[in-house]
Amino acid sequence: MRGAAPPFVQVSAGHGRIDERGLVLREVTPMAIDFPFARTLVAIQSGRTDKRTGRTTRETRYYLSSQDQDERRHEEWINLIRGHWAGVENRNHWRRDALWGEDRTRSRKPNIVGNLALIRSALVRLFNDHYPDTAHSELREAFAANPSLAWKLVRSRS
Repeated sequence: MRGAAPPFVQVSAGHGRIDERGLVLREVTPMAIDFPFARTLVAIQSGRTDKRTGRTTRETRYYLSSQDQDERRHEEWINLIRGHWAGVENRNHWRRDALWGEDRTRSRKPNIVGNLALIRSALVRLFNDHYPDTAHSELREAFAANPSLAWKLVRSRS
């Protein structure tokens, strides 16, 4: 998939940079690639240019889809992938980092990092299950002010 220019390119500017996303679609068969239900290989060739420095970085990311390549327009494929990852970032990573300080973890020991990630995941799940309509930031403040709430939550049954 490298080499030739992609048949569709989307360009956007913002945050002090210019982003280009080229889309390449290839039909695949599940048996040929040993991946059940795969119909389309999607390649996004991204380039990001910093307006201030002029420095450009490039990368290619690959995705498999169970949809045929003609089920969506080119722009819809790109927006589908961007929307998925934006949702992951907003719904999951931001909570884990901004509320639970995940990126501030300084340990490089896999067991410590893994255990802290499990604890954070359990907290996110407990909060979502028991307080679906309350912002996690509000819950964190409430639990910090009244630690006995944490014991009640841990002992509760779903």
